[in-house]
Parts: sequence; structure tokens; C-alpha cells
Amino acid sequence: MFCSFCGGETATGDHERCRARLSLIDPPRYCAECARRMVVQVDPMGWTARCSRHGERTSAEAAQR
Repeated sequence: MFCSFCGGETATGDHERCRARLSLIDPPRYCAECARRMVVQVDPMGWTARCSRHGERTSAEAAQR
């Protein structure tokens, strides 16, 4: 699997700062399944991130996790 913030492999390196950024303010920038850069749309109500291969994620889905 891959880091949703920096796109690096989660098995290598320290991604603690990435997890902190994702949990607080930033939407994911990379797909966790394939590490492709996602198209991100941010609005006052939240965000939407779309991977060309794996579909769409929203801030509402992320808040439920």
C-alpha cells in the first residue's frame, strides 16, 4: 500500500507527519492502492479526491473511518 499524502510505500520510511496532515486538514493527494496522483476538489463543505483507476473518495467517507 501507499501513503495517501506523499505517495511513498507505507512499508518504508516514516509517514507519521503524513498521517497527521491527513487527519487534520489536508485531503489525500495520492491513491493508497496504486500511488497515482489524484484529482482533488476542495470546497467549504469538504473535499473530493478521484483516482482514475479506483474511483472517488470524499471527506465524509474519511470522517467515518
